[in-house]
Amino acid sequence: MTNTVRVSLDTRSYDVQIGCGLIGDAGRQMSPLLARPRVAILTDEKVAGLHLEALRDGLSVVGIDSDTLALPPGEATKSWAQLSRSVEWLLERRIERRDVVVALGGGVIGDLAGFAAAILRRGVRFVQIPTSLLAQVDSSVGGKTGINTPQGKNLVGAFHQPSLVLADIGVLDTLSARDFLAGYGEVVKYGLLGDAGFFEWLERHGPVLAVGDRELRAEAVRRSVQMKADIVARDETEQGDRALLNLGHTFCHALEAATGYSERLLHGEGVAIGCALAFETSARLGLCPQEEPSRVRAHLKAMGMKTDLRDIPGDLPDADGLLALMAQDKKVIDGQLRFILARGIGQAFVAEDVDPGIVRGVLADALDSRI
Repeated sequence: MTNTVRVSLDTRSYDVQIGCGLIGDAGRQMSPLLARPRVAILTDEKVAGLHLEALRDGLSVVGIDSDTLALPPGEATKSWAQLSRSVEWLLERRIERRDVVVALGGGVIGDLAGFAAAILRRGVRFVQIPTSLLAQVDSSVGGKTGINTPQGKNLVGAFHQPSLVLADIGVLDTLSARDFLAGYGEVVKYGLLGDAGFFEWLERHGPVLAVGDRELRAEAVRRSVQMKADIVARDETEQGDRALLNLGHTFCHALEAATGYSERLLHGEGVAIGCALAFETSARLGLCPQEEPSRVRAHLKAMGMKTDLRDIPGDLPDADGLLALMAQDKKVIDGQLRFILARGIGQAFVAEDVDPGIVRGVLADALDSRI
């Protein structure tokens, strides 16, 4: 069974298809988008070994030719160097404005390929085929594309909506437990920011979902995507409600920068830790009861996830160093950092006047727990 979530953006609206076997059906799904039977695929070397053959078979069965560039796996690929390499490759293959670029991979490939498509010939269409849970529920939907720089995460990029998203639940079976749980950090975020009922559903079903139940996985992806699609339809370029999707991300992006965008901390792990820190900050500000951050941490721990700074291996900057990294965040306006805080589970809001001393205290206490 395939579920369809519509992202409604006037002439740029598109469908997110969610179900098993969608990679093999990609040719039929994409044919209506193509001016000529040819696509360019950007992927990474690890994903190519797992899923590229199935995709190319699904394309060729309906007569679609494909060229592929496989990039190195990992967050470091979201860089100027690999963006330049990708754009040059697309130009060498004479990809035209009416053609389609296919992003086959996780959030790194989706962000990079989407940005390459955005700037190639001032805008080429692209299709997202997300192969990680994190990409299926978050980065493949909504049109945010970009790369990292030494100054911070996703500081260079563009809003460029895909023409289609194919979220194949079957490919999640190939993820390691760590990669799956990292993606689950983004799933939990949706319940925490705006749907307490979904968070309760995850508390009941999360452990079974994690070990492989495809129906539960599909439902978690569908509910997450529907929530994001609704928010994006209201606020495509993050002028208001869409900022809520950054719950946990201000802390997360600082931690990712502090760990060099390395395997020490995966993005979804940082989101989970960031959500816990955001709820702790909210409790210290008197916005929500202390029971709420405790409940958040309890669920993350029940899932076997990273929940605290002490779960990150290696050294970290001190509290002031982490605050300095936060100051490079995209959400800084007139030098003032916006946080996504909460009055309770499912009740997130944008806060622009947070006392930095409170945040410093939360970070300092979390760092002290590492000793």
